[in-house]
Amino acid sequence: MSKMSIEQERIALNGPTMGTRWSALFFAEPGFDAGAVETALQAAVDEVDAQMSTWKADSDLMRLNAAAVGVRVAVPARLSAVLRLGLEIGRATGGAFDIGMGDAVKAWGFGAEAAAPHAIRAAMTAQRRPAHEVLDLNETHARKLAPLALDLNGIAKGYGVDRLAETLRAHGIADGLVGIDGEMRAMGARSDAAAWTIAVEAPDTERRMPHSILALEDAAVATSGDYRHWIDVQGKRLSHTMDPRRGAPLIAAPASVTVVARTCAEADAWATALMVLGPEAGAALADARGLDALFLLREDGQGLRSIGVGRLFAAGVAP
Repeated sequence: MSKMSIEQERIALNGPTMGTRWSALFFAEPGFDAGAVETALQAAVDEVDAQMSTWKADSDLMRLNAAAVGVRVAVPARLSAVLRLGLEIGRATGGAFDIGMGDAVKAWGFGAEAAAPHAIRAAMTAQRRPAHEVLDLNETHARKLAPLALDLNGIAKGYGVDRLAETLRAHGIADGLVGIDGEMRAMGARSDAAAWTIAVEAPDTERRMPHSILALEDAAVATSGDYRHWIDVQGKRLSHTMDPRRGAPLIAAPASVTVVARTCAEADAWATALMVLGPEAGAALADARGLDALFLLREDGQGLRSIGVGRLFAAGVAP
């Protein structure tokens, strides 16, 4: 063990956000003011939640949702950046990632209200255009060109992780591991110069256990799956991930998709998009885009089959 690792203290911080908890792990010299960092980290994720939550009627996102078609609405810079990234990935995936699925998310009971049959019927029969076609966005304002209910649940958590990393850096911390509910970002390396180790979770509804382990430096990882948030409809378990083509939860989808990317917002959004596209089209697009992605597929008898794309997952399993 290096001299530095002996002298430095391990600091682990956490707090509430977005219905779950954020975490931060780093090493610092004895006497380091962790309280100030903890306050700043909480403020960073609180800002993301205040701007992007669909559970807060007064959030900036819900203010935009409430605006009439054609009305220009001022949006804060961070929300604008996330909307822009969401639209970019929406275009790149042919609408498989669509931040305009708020009506379907709400109708099926994955928002702040219970599922409603009439709303489900409306969501499934709606004449949809993807958000990247009907949201006019610049640096300071957004304008809906057609009826649109925005939902950022497939990207906001990842962006919150990126804000945690930015906040640590602003306090002079270059090496750390931050996360929100399994979406993680590794900064630099551990105090002993080893990479940060992060588990890729097995898609098991009954217990939490690792499928494989990643060793990451300066990279983010996110997983989208069907095993944490779902509803049962006529004995069939339906994932919280929406299929923009149907206005309804995915029916045939991978058990999970894990993506490693430069930022956690990108990893979060791409993991959702690849879930929607499925293992064949999703793996082909991931390969074309140079993404590192791992698809876990349920086989008959509840076994798992993996499809890996990219440098980290080419063998089908994480290193």
